[in-house]
Parts: sequence; structure tokens; C-alpha cells
Amino acid sequence: MTDPEAIARFTTLYDQHSRQVYAYAVSRAGRQLAEEVVSDVFLITWRRLADVPTPALPWLLTVARNVVIDQFRAAARRQSVAAELQTWTAEPQAAYADVADQVTERLTVLTALAALSEADRELLTLLAWQGLTPRQAAEVVGCSTPTLFVRLHRARRRLEHALNGTGPTGTAGDQTRRRPDSPVARVEQTRHRLPEGGSIR
Repeated sequence: MTDPEAIARFTTLYDQHSRQVYAYAVSRAGRQLAEEVVSDVFLITWRRLADVPTPALPWLLTVARNVVIDQFRAAARRQSVAAELQTWTAEPQAAYADVADQVTERLTVLTALAALSEADRELLTLLAWQGLTPRQAAEVVGCSTPTLFVRLHRARRRLEHALNGTGPTGTAGDQTRRRPDSPVARVEQTRHRLPEGGSIR
């Protein structure tokens, strides 16, 4: 007989985090594959319920990351994510046709994100969209926190270059993360304007 406490805990985990796991899966594998990723993540969660720590989100996203890498070839992921980003940048023209500044900003940020590597995009969205701390993000991607900070600094610089249309020789120091117009702040602003299923509520 299934333990009622286990069922209750699993249900709580699903209710609290399934949307965030889905949003992460969309950002890593596109909507075409996201539902399958979520299904696999929570199947693994049920089987390993005793191993799920508190807080659970970093653990769940680590499982999601492994599912994406293990089950979907890199080419399939890139193709699906490219289609997803194209959808994100096309939809606002209809949804926000009379809000030109908002549309332009959203297109600029999403186009810049699309120009980044998968690794850079993952780091930035883990912090900006998923709301993880650097330590938690390091846990998800499987590196130390100091290494995470180095990689994050480089990802922010590359995003800054993509946003500003500058080359890789430009600089965008660490202080940019504290400015309201910093790369991560601008990525953070886009999470409230993504199509249904790609946002984090």
C-alpha cells in the first residue's frame, strides 16, 4: 500500500514546482519536448522521493537538466529551442501591437539570449527566471560556487555585448548586475512577458 504521507509530499512538490520545472525545460529543450521532460522528472522524483532535499527546486532542476542532456540529442535540443525562441520573438507583435517600447525591449532581450551559447543562457535564466541563488545554480550545473561566479561573469559580459551590439573586446564589469538596466535585470524583466508556458508565475 502506498504511504499517504509520501503521496501528500509528492503532490505538494508537484503543485509547488511543476511550473518552474516546465519553464526550465522550455528554456533548455523547447516547448515541443518540455512536457516529456516534466513527466520524466516527476517520475524520477516519485521513485526517489526519500532523496529529495529541502529546498527541492535545485534538486528538481538538476534532475531536469540530466533528463534533457541524457534523453535528447544536442541537435534536437538546439532545433527545438531555436523554434521556441522564434515563437517568443514573434508572438509579441500580435499580443502587444500597440505597446511598441515593450515589444522592442522584449525582442532585444530575447534576440540577445538567442545569440548566446546554451551554457550561458542556462546560467542567466537559472538566476533571473528561476530565482535560484548562485550556490543553488552551481548545484544544478554541477560546478563549485566560485566557478559559477566566473562563468556567470563571462555570461553577463557576453549578454551585454549582445544587447549593445558590441564585440567581445568590450567590457561590462561586475557592477552591471546591480544596475536596473543590467543584463540580468533586463532578462528578469522578460519573464513577465513570455508566452504561456514559458513564464514563471
